Amino acid sequence: MATPKAVRQSVTLPAAIVRRVKTLAKARRRSASQVITELIETGLEAEQQRRRHFFEVADELVTATDPKDVHRLKEELARLTFGE
Repeated sequence: MATPKAVRQSVTLPAAIVRRVKTLAKARRRSASQVITELIETGLEAEQQRRRHFFEVADELVTATDPKDVHRLKEELARLTFGE
């Protein structure tokens, strides 16, 4: 399997984030770049999971007939859209 081509990307991070990344890198015996890449990959996957969950709840809402379920599902969609 071929290794995907890496592209250099410059970003500016707050000092507090840099300290946390360096701490993680040291603990994991990885480079800061590797840790940042892992964190981004984890965040992207979490975002995909949230999106899938949103559509699962929306699909449930379309077929729900019990008013309590409808209310619960609307609340869940609102939470997913606007946060707690």
